[in-house]
Amino acid sequence: MAYIDYYKILGVDKNASESDIKKAYRKLARKYHPDLNPGDKEAEKKFKEINEAHEVLGNPENRKKYDKYGEHWQHADEIEKQRAQQQAYGGGGYDFSGFGGFGGGGYDESDFSDFFQSMFGGGFSGTSGQRRNVRFKGQDIQARLHLNLRDVYTTEKHTINVNGKKIRISIPAGVRDGQTIRIKGMGGTGINGGPNGDLYITFAIDDIPGFKRVGDDLYTKADIDLVTAVLGGETMIDTMTGKVKLKVKPGTQCGTKVRLKGKGFPVYKQEGKYGDLYVTFNVKIPVNLTPEQKKLFEQLAKLK
Repeated sequence: MAYIDYYKILGVDKNASESDIKKAYRKLARKYHPDLNPGDKEAEKKFKEINEAHEVLGNPENRKKYDKYGEHWQHADEIEKQRAQQQAYGGGGYDFSGFGGFGGGGYDESDFSDFFQSMFGGGFSGTSGQRRNVRFKGQDIQARLHLNLRDVYTTEKHTINVNGKKIRISIPAGVRDGQTIRIKGMGGTGINGGPNGDLYITFAIDDIPGFKRVGDDLYTKADIDLVTAVLGGETMIDTMTGKVKLKVKPGTQCGTKVRLKGKGFPVYKQEGKYGDLYVTFNVKIPVNLTPEQKKLFEQLAKLK
């Protein structure tokens, strides 16, 4: 995993207070929020980076680990445990923070693995002279999966390629844009028989033509003619599961919004529960009137 400077992403100094970090995060989150930058992929990418940085630096414990171990902060507890074991068995201890630029990203992933294999892989001698093999968890893997609303409207299986390996996973309906899920044991291979790392998948969910998703609700627009708007009637509305007939009240104004309960998006991991669909009416004004139609409108104007 490449080193990411979370301080740089938030634009704060490494000695910044918790309050400074929170203020910087809120300011940037507002600036790059998807709702304020519709269709801007660069802003969307920036927004996700900001959230990732805040997840680490906004948590005092995570920040402490990150400051000491850099991109390997998620393995901090395991590293500390191995160091304690080494000291307990006469190994003398190691200064992890100074090795190869921990926290600075001065080496690649193979260096990291080789270091631990050389340190623990062959075992070490305790005071009793017995050799002990130390197991180490494999590296966690981060992946991003781009889908659209139809892809996650129902629970479906998808095949993704992670480091050249094809993995088939079942994605629950209702997954949200920016949401991250963990798949246990699908990361890097463990060392000395240790457990595999985990796979973390972050979803990028795009809207589809005609629908905009906000939380579990959907928003769409529907055109109605002037006669239907004035006198009332019915019109057909597109939903994610097909067309439905919707009543239009007499005197409906352009921009009128109606709610179709339960016709929105499925709620994540709550089977049978859905958000709502909000329909905004757009009244179409007739153009290119025939002489007869124009005359009727003139008569209507006189009555008014």
